[in-house]
Amino acid sequence: MSDGPLHGVSVLDCATLFAGPLAATILGDFGADVVKVEHPRKHDPARTHGPVKDGVGLWWKSLARNKHTVTIDLGTPSGAALLRRLAARADVLIENFRPGTLERWGLGPDVLHEANPRLIVARVTGFGQFGPYAGRPGFGTLAESMSGFAAVTGEPDGPPTLPPFGLADGVAALTLAGAVQTALYHRDVRGGPGQVIDLAIIEPLLTLLGPQPMAYDQLGVVPRRTGNRSANNAPRNTYRTRDGRWVAVSTSAQSVAERVLALVGHPEVTTERWFATGSGRAAHTDLLDRYVGDWIAARDLADVLDAFGEAQAAVAPVYDIRDVFADPQYRALDSLTTVEDEDLGPVRMQNVLFRLSHSPGSIRWTGRRPGADNDAVFSGRLGLGADELAALREEGAI
Repeated sequence: MSDGPLHGVSVLDCATLFAGPLAATILGDFGADVVKVEHPRKHDPARTHGPVKDGVGLWWKSLARNKHTVTIDLGTPSGAALLRRLAARADVLIENFRPGTLERWGLGPDVLHEANPRLIVARVTGFGQFGPYAGRPGFGTLAESMSGFAAVTGEPDGPPTLPPFGLADGVAALTLAGAVQTALYHRDVRGGPGQVIDLAIIEPLLTLLGPQPMAYDQLGVVPRRTGNRSANNAPRNTYRTRDGRWVAVSTSAQSVAERVLALVGHPEVTTERWFATGSGRAAHTDLLDRYVGDWIAARDLADVLDAFGEAQAAVAPVYDIRDVFADPQYRALDSLTTVEDEDLGPVRMQNVLFRLSHSPGSIRWTGRRPGADNDAVFSGRLGLGADELAALREEGAI
């Protein structure tokens, strides 16, 4: 088993909830040495966020995997001094406090860079480090709302729709993990210094909206909600089978659109001039949806999947989590892998994000208990003795 491509990279995860911690998880999955820093009495809320079994938060077990857990009260002089000592030996520090908070504690990037000029300080907040909204509390839900995502999600006659999971935080985490690796490349390969990463959660999701900003800028177009349809091509929708299951059909490629309409018994429509472009097909969505929807509604799921497969047309069943667990492709990929947990025994969770042929990532352990690694980190890495640790505990700094 490889140590991972990020072996030797030291990360301090001082963030809470999702975007910052998930970015640290991704780095840890690929070999980075991650130390999760929590307040001694106010632990990361993610520990009890979402489903709980026997008092153990399940989300935490995945979000905090491959991390050593320590407790430090950064608002105390002793706690701030302890973090400065850890930062002096680290490569990356991830934080998501409101702008100005680290500076108030004497832990701003300028102070940290005095101790360690090579440090990458990754700051992820709702609205960024400057601008009129910088001081506001920011969460992924606000980003999903303000980015334009919710405005185009949902049925045309229904309300704007928010995702039932942390989409904006997840996209921000993926972005931040890439930003950290970019900064490390600049430092270690190009010979650059440490630097500050400023990531606003409202921005990555905006990037995923594709041409919307340019379409508004150049054409004055404001997208509207289209449900499961697409404004760019058709047929593209979810359709119900005779046995009550749902399938999703995509025809982004012209050849696939032709095969789908031939399959459902309407090859004549493929010769229409408007059928030759995605926008032309989108203008005739009602007609194409009726052709495809009627054909699927007359057949059971298994027959639909078989026929689409033979026609080499793009279709997929709409899965819930039970289907994901049972699917042979996910099983072959080990997308949901089994890991041993100190509290729950064997647990299934999402595997690492991608497979590398020579330096694969791995899940070495699941999320640990608060302060589980205090002694190992503070003594083993900083050389603190038993008396010093006892004094810090008495003070409430750890």
